[in-house]
Amino acid sequence: MNTLAPTTALDSTLADAVLELRDALDGSLHLSTDADWDAARTAWNLTVDQRPAAVVIAGSARDVVLTVNAARELGLRVAPQSTGHNAAPLGDLADTILLRTSSLRGVTIVPEAGTASCESGALWADVTAPAAAFGLAALAGSSADVGIAGYLLGGGVSWLARSHGLAVNHVTAIEIVTADGLLRRIDADHEPELFWAVRGGSGNFGIVTAIEMRLYPISEVYAGTLFFPLAEAGRVLQAWREWVVDVPEQVTSVGRILQFPPLPELPDFLRGQSYVVIEAALQAPPVDADAVLAPLRDLGPVIDTFHPTPMSELDQLHMDPQGPVPGVGDGFALSALTTEAVEAFVAAAGAGSGSALLSAEIRHVGGATGRAPLGAGVVSHFDAEFLVFGAGMAATPAMGTAVAASVERLAAALAPWRAEVLYQNFAEGTQEPGAIWGADLDRLRAIKVVYDPNNTIRSNHPVL
Repeated sequence: MNTLAPTTALDSTLADAVLELRDALDGSLHLSTDADWDAARTAWNLTVDQRPAAVVIAGSARDVVLTVNAARELGLRVAPQSTGHNAAPLGDLADTILLRTSSLRGVTIVPEAGTASCESGALWADVTAPAAAFGLAALAGSSADVGIAGYLLGGGVSWLARSHGLAVNHVTAIEIVTADGLLRRIDADHEPELFWAVRGGSGNFGIVTAIEMRLYPISEVYAGTLFFPLAEAGRVLQAWREWVVDVPEQVTSVGRILQFPPLPELPDFLRGQSYVVIEAALQAPPVDADAVLAPLRDLGPVIDTFHPTPMSELDQLHMDPQGPVPGVGDGFALSALTTEAVEAFVAAAGAGSGSALLSAEIRHVGGATGRAPLGAGVVSHFDAEFLVFGAGMAATPAMGTAVAASVERLAAALAPWRAEVLYQNFAEGTQEPGAIWGADLDRLRAIKVVYDPNNTIRSNHPVL
């Protein structure tokens, strides 16, 4: 639903009003006629060509209020964005001010309370390092340069997920500017319906300016990767499938096929090489972790990187790219991982498949991610045991087409085992809202109408 008339360019009246907004901001406002327009509008995923009516780079929460008020009065919409990792589903932004929170990166660690208060543009690297100085850990994503807000509002699967559940369940308060221009602090006792909706409802209900979250007294884990020749993918992933059945919830792991391009910045052992790998983080002393890992090590990895790992370095484990890249990918959930499912996965992405995917992964969740804690938000758990994600580089349109076809082939191969749940942070395309929120969609829509009756606030995964 879009109740605002779309525009393809700012007319003179709108342009004058937008320039007035520029003069009032602590941050900056950018138009298509500005020399720095491309830098301002570019998302982390470089394949996404964002062309909004204007871009505001907020310098304060006050800027967010001013931008929302101006957009509402001008008949424009507002889309919040920090890094733009999941920007593709936003679609046409011609009637929208892209409000970037990327400059709002303040983080305050309160060690005696075991909490972090973070501005919404903070990256996980901004949180994990200062938290680690106090021996505390955040339920951070697998990449250091993912923004905290989008990750948390979509659920959040960390390397501690099986023991601690989804990261969003550990959010204790949120500061948010709603469509009426009010800056609100919401929590379990203050506007609990809105607090419920925002925790898992993506960016539909307002522009988040700050998030408070719990931290945990974990200073290090035993983490690393076992590398095997790609030709061994079937044997290794079948063994991993059997292994995860009995591992404790203090173990979170990923089975993954990697095909590295011949990029000069990659180390020799990765450049142009292909592997099947098992990544894992174990909350256990080395001697106990070694015992848990023994069945996998018995498979004969060619490289074994497991070692005691400080929590501040755990974001390097998944080898995600640091900085913007052009990529195509998508993900989904599995209700079960059978022998046949592993065979289908390897046939679609392994040796001889012709896959253009740089990475095809199966992430073991279950454990605490399958339980909804008391007082949780709309997204609190998964009715699924595994998450799948496939992605590849798309430096040219032809590469993008090939990767997209490989993603579709992977999804088709695993269709018999797909779960009904959809993890929105892994959903890179436009989705039906019911696929994400299921039976809670009507309640979310009712809350949306209360706080944003004209659908001014725009999300990458909209409820309307």
